[in-house]
Amino acid sequence: MLSLCKNVLLRVSSNKKLFARELRKSIKHLTGDDLRHLKTWCTERFRQHAEVIESAFLPYPAI
Repeated sequence: MLSLCKNVLLRVSSNKKLFARELRKSIKHLTGDDLRHLKTWCTERFRQHAEVIESAFLPYPAI
C-alpha cells in the first residue's frame, strides 16, 4: 500500500490541491512504520509542499 501511495503522490505532485487530497487519503490508509516512512519521504521529496505535508500530519504528533 505504501508504494501505491507514493506512486499516486508522485503523479499528482504538480497540483497542490490534488496533492493535499491524495496525501490525506494516503494517511488514512497507512499505520505505524509505513506512516512514518511516508512522512519522511514526502518531506524530503516534496519540499515545495512543506506546509501541506505538515498540516496533513498535524493530527499525528507522534510521527
